[in-house]
Amino acid sequence: MIKLLSWNVNGIRAVAKKGALEWLAQYKPDVLAMQETKAWPEQLDAELLAPAGYYSFFVTAQKKGYSGCAMYVKKKPQALAILGDEDFDNEGRVQIAHFKDFTLVNCYFPNAQELGKRLKYKLAFCRAIHKKMDELSAEGKPVVLCGDYNIAHKPIDLARPKDNEKNSGYLPEERAWMDTFLASGYVDTFRHFCAEPEHFSWWSYRYGVRQRNIGWRIDYHCINKMCTGVLKSASILPEVMGSDHCPVEVVLNLPKTAL
Repeated sequence: MIKLLSWNVNGIRAVAKKGALEWLAQYKPDVLAMQETKAWPEQLDAELLAPAGYYSFFVTAQKKGYSGCAMYVKKKPQALAILGDEDFDNEGRVQIAHFKDFTLVNCYFPNAQELGKRLKYKLAFCRAIHKKMDELSAEGKPVVLCGDYNIAHKPIDLARPKDNEKNSGYLPEERAWMDTFLASGYVDTFRHFCAEPEHFSWWSYRYGVRQRNIGWRIDYHCINKMCTGVLKSASILPEVMGSDHCPVEVVLNLPKTAL
C-alpha cells in the first residue's frame, strides 16, 4: 500500500515549531505533499530540508513568504515538473511528480478573495489544471490531484452554507467548475467513501471554531478513472494540529515499488 498525504501547512517553518516533523516521523506517509509553505529552501534548516527518511522537493513563489508547494517523499520521483504557465508558476502553485506507476499533482489553488477580486485568476487556474489533468491522464497512468482547492463543493462540505453563498471558496462559479471537473471523469476520493456531513479540513483561527467543528472541506485528493481501480481508502485527519488546515489522506493499493 502507498499512503499519500496532503496538507496546507500555512507556513512550513511555523508548523514545524508545532510538532509537524515529530508527527511525520510517527505517521510515516510515503508522500507528504504540502501547500502554502511560505518559504524558499535556503530559508530552511537542515531538518526541514530533509527530514529523516525523506527526500524533499520545493516549488516557490517569486515573492518570499507567499504561497509555495513542497513534497517529502520516501523515494525520488522519476521526474518532476511544474505547470508550465508562468502566470501560476510565478506563485509556486503546482508541483508534478512522476512516479513509476502513477503521477501526483500537488496544487495550491488561488483564493478568489473578498468580493471575488481574484475570481478570474482562480477560474483560469482551475481550467489550466483541468487541461493538465487531461494531458497527464492521456499518458495512461493513474493520476492524483491533491491539495488545497480553496473550494467547498457542495452544501455538505461546509458547516454554514447559507451564510457563505457570496463568500470566496463557495461562490457559484467555483462550485460550477468542480461540477464540470468531476463530471468529466474525475473522482472526489473522500466522497467516494463517505456521504456523511460534518467532515471538514479547514477551520478559522477564531476562538472555539475548530473545537465546535465549524469548518469547510476544501482539501482534496481527486483521481482519474485509471486510479479508481487502485483506490483503497480516503480520510481526513482533523486530530492533527499545527495549521488551520488538517492533513487529508488517500491510500492506493499499489506496492511500494510503484514509487
